[in-house]
Amino acid sequence: MSVALVLSAGGMFGAWEVGVWKALSERFQPDLIVGASAGAWNGWSIAGGCTIEELVAEWMDPHTAQIMQPGLHRFGVLRPGMLHERARSLFRRFQPRIPFGLTLAEVPRLRPCLVRDREITWQHLAAACSIPFGFPPVRIGGKQYVDGGLLGALPLWAAEEMGATRAIAVNALNTLPFRVLHKVMRARRPTAALEVTLIEPSTPLGSLRSAVVWSRANIERWIAQGECDGKQAAGAGATLHP
Repeated sequence: MSVALVLSAGGMFGAWEVGVWKALSERFQPDLIVGASAGAWNGWSIAGGCTIEELVAEWMDPHTAQIMQPGLHRFGVLRPGMLHERARSLFRRFQPRIPFGLTLAEVPRLRPCLVRDREITWQHLAAACSIPFGFPPVRIGGKQYVDGGLLGALPLWAAEEMGATRAIAVNALNTLPFRVLHKVMRARRPTAALEVTLIEPSTPLGSLRSAVVWSRANIERWIAQGECDGKQAAGAGATLHP
């Protein structure tokens, strides 16, 4: 049995995922990791050996607020400079030690794509968080890509494609607007053969604005809530194998 850790999109709500991982890492080590958007950056770091302390420090760093810098261009309203700089930094500092995959959306075809392991470059990391209508698409190999969360915030299908038979699915986006978007975009789904343990926020994390604006107080609160939710899920289900 191959068990995947699947981390959802979520913008700044990705800090909640860090708290969940802090709780889960004490009793569970995945065979592979898959992520979308902020979950792709979290997953890349975890797969690359990033410690919990380093991951928390990454989210607590005020420079994280500079990633979403306003700046109008023909694709949207956010300048890509700091996003690309952070993607380069993550690529330099971490390389996967276990199988890892991230999802992208090819535009304008709206085709979901899985990129894995040594195929991944800093450009793929940048594209993974290039929110549509915010950041411009990233051109890779003659094609343009944006945030894979556009076509499915929780990429369970990608984990199954990488060989997972079970998934510990950490989904930061469980409120009504995101559920509606999931149905409208007809996100790709896994088969019924994939066994899924779903972990979601026990209380709403905040507004859409909260998901795109860095706040130290929010980051601290979300990490703490994630740790509680992770411990509750691990204790209640007793299905996380070390």
